[in-house]
Amino acid sequence: MAEQTGGDPLFESHDPIFNRKELLHVGHVPDEDRIVGRDDEIQSVAAEVGAITRGDPPNNVMLYGKTGTGKSLISRHVATRAQDAARSNDIDCGVLYVDCSEANTETRTTRQLALSLKEQTDYQQNIPLRGVGTMEYYQHIWRILEACFDAVIVILDEIDKLDNSNILMQLSRAREARKTDAYIGVIGISNKVQYRETLDERIDSSFGHRELFFHPYDASQLREIMRNREDAFQPDVLEGGTIELCAALAAKKHGDARKAIEILKEAGELARRTGSETVSEDHIQQAQEVAEINRIEELTSGATVHAKLALYALASRIITGDRETYKTREVYERYVGICELVANDPITENGLYRQLKEQAFLGVIESEKTGGGRSQGSYLLHRLVTDPKHIVKAVRRDSSLEELPTYDHLRERDSSTADRDVDLESFS
Repeated sequence: MAEQTGGDPLFESHDPIFNRKELLHVGHVPDEDRIVGRDDEIQSVAAEVGAITRGDPPNNVMLYGKTGTGKSLISRHVATRAQDAARSNDIDCGVLYVDCSEANTETRTTRQLALSLKEQTDYQQNIPLRGVGTMEYYQHIWRILEACFDAVIVILDEIDKLDNSNILMQLSRAREARKTDAYIGVIGISNKVQYRETLDERIDSSFGHRELFFHPYDASQLREIMRNREDAFQPDVLEGGTIELCAALAAKKHGDARKAIEILKEAGELARRTGSETVSEDHIQQAQEVAEINRIEELTSGATVHAKLALYALASRIITGDRETYKTREVYERYVGICELVANDPITENGLYRQLKEQAFLGVIESEKTGGGRSQGSYLLHRLVTDPKHIVKAVRRDSSLEELPTYDHLRERDSSTADRDVDLESFS
């Protein structure tokens, strides 16, 4: 019988599965000796912002890479070390972090920056949560910086989710415009390598940033990352082979350390819910499917409905057909039929190509240029990196697309129709 807390039989005093569950939380920043395979990236980011530790102006920098490649982790790690190094040189340095997927407007971002600065100082003025304009939040930021800081590092995570990029100009020109004497270094983080193309020329010129690219982790690095999380569990709870399987699945699918950790955490939750005393390879396999659907949903959460329909069209081609790869034209034909099904006007074939290209960068699909001979010319073949049923389930989580056929419904269709346009009546 489980030990009890405070005499209440409803609660256990001892978690039978987890020991230090915080090690498996997404926002957890591990100690330096737990950071794996990112020595070069740490050095590169430090080289851009390091001047701040000597009282000199830092460079702005943009970090690109797929989800789970350590961009946020390394940014926070380097910024914290820079802050400590600056303070040891009698330089008052602050670190501010904003998740732009939540604070996705200039007003929300400046409000969060102002409130974060106030929390770190004894600033006495009230900062309203609503009812004031963006410029008032900027005024609070400048006042606090001027009164309390020599320098500050601002981390803007998922910066591509901002509705406009004016904040980059405001921060990069603040000292030049005499709004503050404090040096401001910005670390922008994005999964979209095309982000720079969306910037206004004046903002791009003013921001003047360097670009660094983070590559996915390989299987050996993921195994080490997982082993560094073993003490998140009680002794002897992880069965032999679970760490290796978790790392292998993550490396095969996406090289995403965040999702590998999520799989491990979800496997522990599954073991606890089923009353198991250990976490087995079966728990890892079940958790991987849950995590993969969540991953696809996360990657497509900020995407257009057409990107989701493009993925669904490719998935449905694979499910109902006898091939793993399809041309852009073949995906487009299925996509047009799907649009008709959900009463959505289709974009052009070239527009669909751009949507597929973006998903290839995010690691949801792979696209390969293939020569079709003198008569056909070259063309792109697209394949899914994940199981098509994960795509179908993730896309259907969008409330506007939940009427799309389920995976089981697609499987029921005769594969002889695979290379024809969608028969809408077969989905009714």
